Amino acid sequence: MKHTNRLLALIFFFFSVLAYADSQSLDAGTEVYIISPADGSVNTSPVRVRFGLSGMGVSPAGVKVNNTGHHHLLIDVDTLPDFNTPIPSDEKHRHFGLGQTETVINLSPGHHTLQLMLGDYSHIPHKKPVISKKIRIEIK
Repeated sequence: MKHTNRLLALIFFFFSVLAYADSQSLDAGTEVYIISPADGSVNTSPVRVRFGLSGMGVSPAGVKVNNTGHHHLLIDVDTLPDFNTPIPSDEKHRHFGLGQTETVINLSPGHHTLQLMLGDYSHIPHKKPVISKKIRIEIK
């Protein structure tokens, strides 16, 4: 009986810590950003896009780990997706659910915008959305 009570107390403590950690907001210093290409740069297609993240970690979709997420690359998107539903998955909303931190994309000649948005384990933006500055590039 004594061991059962200790075990129950330990289980309760463990889940209390998890619930507390999950309820915490992301650090004010959390930032997602595009390392390359540079804003305003002229490039050729295909373009390598490298993602940066500080203040939290990267984990694959489907794996619930506190203070982590995975990247979504928004290409030529004028309006951000709804923050309460999964980020769409299409040519303008590319998912990197395996935890990738870079990609190579083909873009047509002309001007394009790129922006990153972090999604949680179920592709939904965090309570405090983590979104990069939108950059503009040109493809020759």
